[in-house]
Amino acid sequence: MNKKIVIIGASGHGKVVADIAKLNGYDEILFLDDDESKTSCGKYQVVGTSKEITKYRDYDFIIAIGNNKIREKISDTLEKENIKQSVLIHPSAVIDETATINEGTVVMANAVINASVQIGRSCIINTASSIDHDCIVEDYVHVSPGVHVAGTVTIGRNTWLGIGSTVINNLEICSNCIIGAGSTVIKDIKEEGTYIGSPAERIK
Repeated sequence: MNKKIVIIGASGHGKVVADIAKLNGYDEILFLDDDESKTSCGKYQVVGTSKEITKYRDYDFIIAIGNNKIREKISDTLEKENIKQSVLIHPSAVIDETATINEGTVVMANAVINASVQIGRSCIINTASSIDHDCIVEDYVHVSPGVHVAGTVTIGRNTWLGIGSTVINNLEICSNCIIGAGSTVIKDIKEEGTYIGSPAERIK
C-alpha cells in the first residue's frame, strides 16, 4: 500500500519537509497552500488550499509553515476535523530512545535530541540543532538551524529560537518569545517579547 502525505505550506521549508517525507517512505506527496497562484513546490504538485483538507482524509498530514501562530491555527483545524498529524524525522537525526516527540513535529537533518527530552505538538527542530537531556519543548516551538539548547531547559509554547542561538542549562523561557539569531540566553526569560544579543536582552 502506498504511503501518502499532504504537506500544508508550499515554501522552501516545505521542500525540505517533502524530502524528509520521501526519506520516510512516502511515495505520494502533495501540497496545499493558500496562495492560489502556486501550482508546484519543487517537483511536487500543489493541489489546492487549506480549505480542502477534508478531501484528503485518507492521507497523512504535516504542516510546513515556519510561523508558529499560523502552524498552531492550522493544527487546530486538523484536530477539529479529527485528522492526526504525522511525525517526520530525517534519517540522519540522532534521537535518544527515551525522548518523546508529539504529532506534527518535524526533525531535520543532523539534529540531536538527547535523553528524556519532551518535544510538543507541531514543533520544528531544524537542521543541525541540538537539544540536550531533560529539556521540555512545548507546543508550536521553532528551533532554527544551528541552535544549541543545554540540559534541563524549558521552552514555552510558540517561542522561536533564531538561527545559531544558544541557551545555557537549567533555564526557563516563557511562551511567545523570539530569541534573535546568534543570541545567548544565560538567565530565565519570564516576559513575552523579542530578545537579542549575548547575553540576550529584551528589545520589545
